[in-house]
Amino acid sequence: MQLTRIAQAVLLTLFASHASAATMESTREQIAAQAKQFEPELLETRRDIHAHPELGNTEKRTSELVAKQLKALGLEVKTGVARTGVVAILKGGLPGPTVALRADMDALPVKEVADLPFASKAKGTYLGKEVDVMHACGHDAHTAILLSTAKILTGMRDTLPGTVVFYFQPAEEGPSDFIPDGKNTWGAKMMVEEGVMKSPKPDAVFGLHVWAGIPAGQIAYRPGATLASSDDLRIKILGKQTHAGRPWDGIDPITVGAQTIVGLQTVVSRRTDISSYPSVVSIGTINGGTRYNIIPESVDMTGTIRSYDYGIRQKLRADVRQTIEKIAESGGAKADVTIIEKYDPTINNPALTDKMLPTLKWAARDDVVNAPLVGGAEDFSFFAKEVPGLFVFLGVTPKDQDMSKAAPNHNPGFFVDESALVVGVRTLASLATDYLYANAGAGK
Repeated sequence: MQLTRIAQAVLLTLFASHASAATMESTREQIAAQAKQFEPELLETRRDIHAHPELGNTEKRTSELVAKQLKALGLEVKTGVARTGVVAILKGGLPGPTVALRADMDALPVKEVADLPFASKAKGTYLGKEVDVMHACGHDAHTAILLSTAKILTGMRDTLPGTVVFYFQPAEEGPSDFIPDGKNTWGAKMMVEEGVMKSPKPDAVFGLHVWAGIPAGQIAYRPGATLASSDDLRIKILGKQTHAGRPWDGIDPITVGAQTIVGLQTVVSRRTDISSYPSVVSIGTINGGTRYNIIPESVDMTGTIRSYDYGIRQKLRADVRQTIEKIAESGGAKADVTIIEKYDPTINNPALTDKMLPTLKWAARDDVVNAPLVGGAEDFSFFAKEVPGLFVFLGVTPKDQDMSKAAPNHNPGFFVDESALVVGVRTLASLATDYLYANAGAGK
C-alpha cells in the first residue's frame, strides 16, 4: 500500500510538472487512434438511435441502450435520473480533478424526409397527439459520440488523474407532456435539482452540438455568452363579445391584440440597451374568434423572449408585462400575462475557453472558427451555471455543399455528415484528458 501511494505521488508530480505536456500529447495520439478504430461502432450506434428516436422524457429505449453499453465498460451507472437520464462515473487510477461530459438524447416531433436506410419511421405522442418523430437536431449523434468517448477514456482508466462523469440527458427539447400553465422541470435543470453535480461535483463541464451550415469536422466556439435564454410568453386578452357591426357595444380583443403585437416591438427597439447584447421578443401564434361578424370574448397569443444577459433578461420580462397590460387597459380590455422561465443563457467561461482552445484546435486539425451569437437556447446552460463550462458547435454539413442552403437543425431535411462524428469523439475525449492532466496537481 505504501509503495502504491509513493508511486502515485511520483506519477502525479510528473503530470503536474515538466512531463504533463508530453503525457497529453501521447494521450492525444491514443485518442486519435482509438477514435478511428471505434468509428464503425460509433456509426452503428448513431444509426440505431436515429432509426428509433424518442421524444423528451420518453427516451426509454435510448437510455437502456446507453446504460447497457456503459455497464459493459465496468462504469458506475445510475439510471432513471431526471426521469429517463443516465449518469456514469469513471474513476481514474490517480487522484485529480473531476470533469463532466454531457450529451442529450431526445428527438423532435418532426417527420423525416431523407431517404436513408436508417431513416426514422417512429411515432410518438406530443401534447396528447400522435406525431412523427425524428432526430432533427442531432442528439443521436451526441449520444453516440459520448458513448464512444466513454469507451476510449475507460481504456485509459489506470493513468487518468481524476474522475470523468458522463451525463446522458433527457428532454433537452422539453418534455413531450409539457403543461403550458403548469410547473415543468425537465432535462438538465431537473438533473441539477436532483444533485448530479454534487456527488461528485465537477470542476468543469464540456458539451458539443452538431450544427448545420458549418463544414463537417469544423469546430465553432465562442467565449462568454453563446446561446440565448428562452422564456415562453403567453397572453390572453379579455374583451367583451359583441356583433362586429356594433363594436361600441363590446371590447374588441383582436384590435387590442394587434396593438399589443406592435407595441411589443418597442420593448427591444426603444426600452432595451442592445449595445452589449441583442434581444428578441417575438409573437408566434395568435388565436381568437369563431365567425366573421362576431367580435370575440378573448384572444390568445404565444411568443418568446430571448436575451444573452441575466440583467437584461429580468428587465425584458418586466417591460413586456407592463407594455401588454397597459395597452390592454388603454383599450378597455384586460390582459393575463404568463412568462414561463425555460432556459438560461449559455455562457462559456472565458478563462476555461481560452485554456482549452489548443485542445479544440488539435481535435479539429486546426479547423476552428469563432461562432456568432446563436438565437437558439440550450439547457446545457444549467450545468454551466453551476461550474465553469464550455459548449462548442461541430459542423456536420458536407464540405462540398453550399453552407447557406443546408437544411437547418429542427428541419425535416436536417442531415449529418457522419465523417464529422470522429472529430466529436476526439473533441470530448481530449477536452477531458487535457483538463485532467493540466490540473492534476489540484487533485481532490
